[in-house]
Amino acid sequence: MKRIIHKHPLAIRWFHWINFPVLFVMIWSGLLIYWAYDPYKIQIGGYTLVSFFPDGFYTFLHVPRRLAEGMAWHWMFMWLFMLNGLAYVIYTFASGEWRHLVPDRNSFREAIQVILYEFGLRKSQPPFIKYNGAQKIAYFFIMLMGVGSVLTGFAIYKPTQFSWLTGVLGGYEAARLEHFLLTVGFVLFFFVHIGQVIRAGWPNFQSMITGFELVKAIDPQRPEPAEPTTIRPTEPTPTPAIL
Repeated sequence: MKRIIHKHPLAIRWFHWINFPVLFVMIWSGLLIYWAYDPYKIQIGGYTLVSFFPDGFYTFLHVPRRLAEGMAWHWMFMWLFMLNGLAYVIYTFASGEWRHLVPDRNSFREAIQVILYEFGLRKSQPPFIKYNGAQKIAYFFIMLMGVGSVLTGFAIYKPTQFSWLTGVLGGYEAARLEHFLLTVGFVLFFFVHIGQVIRAGWPNFQSMITGFELVKAIDPQRPEPAEPTTIRPTEPTPTPAIL
């Protein structure tokens, strides 16, 4: 026997599925722009350990010489990304959904329990709730990262018109690096998120499409059997001797 758990309102599902392709185009077009000037690398002295990204990577994805195209796509989809995100924030506060997303004083403790369970270091699964502590922290920071991406994007795209914003973010070079690191954060979140969805299985994925999830219910008329109690035999009472 199963019961229905309502998880995601229709508006939240729309915001989620709109944001997915929009963010994909933003990252793709951003890569076309980044190709024109890609200074970021990890190096020790004159030796480069990691380069973002090698020339073969650009050639494989047909990225080179598409700067103008990338800027056009990036700027257009930026408005969709920003408007969708703004509508999402307004809805969460107006509907009270923010209570499920904003971390509280117990979220970090719950997040540690979830992480320990995911790595097999905790046997008992944390309680089933809409968003556990780890999800609250992750989703809340993703919202902050979205705001940061928009602000740093304006700062590096219009550094003269928004000179005050560029200055607050540390200058043009700092804002560009911050924008790049935020994009890397989105990509890492995407892979972790997809991995967790696959691990959770179809019912969890279905809830983001239909809004509800079917879970097993415990029949109150047939409670779980208690553990058997071992009854030790009592010693026989000695019969008094008959003289």
